[in-house]
Amino acid sequence: EVQLVESGGGLVQAGGSLRLSCAASGFTLKDYTIGWFRQVPGKEREGVSCSSSSDGSTYYADSVKGRFTISSDHAKNTVYLQMNSLKPEDTAVYYCAPGCWVAGPIIYNGMDNWGKGTLVTVSS
Repeated sequence: EVQLVESGGGLVQAGGSLRLSCAASGFTLKDYTIGWFRQVPGKEREGVSCSSSSDGSTYYADSVKGRFTISSDHAKNTVYLQMNSLKPEDTAVYYCAPGCWVAGPIIYNGMDNWGKGTLVTVSS
């Protein structure tokens, strides 16, 4: 059974940093692309970042490019999202999910496996 447990969210002031973690079980992280997504209540979930272990490529939404960094620890089967220079508009619940793919500037989720997410709140 695929399980994803996100953690590391919290309240931070604008300009601050947070590091999110996503512990995966039930599948081997390096065998899939893995992405981070976020959702604000009342809005659709959007792709933030997608990483491919097979070729080392990483992709970011334009809104977070240069500020967020995705990385993985395959020994721990865990993926991270380092978020720097946070802005109030980054406030959302953040989720990780396997099977992401990219078309143009949009990051899509390819597998319907979601954890409970972790809430990030950025105050101005």
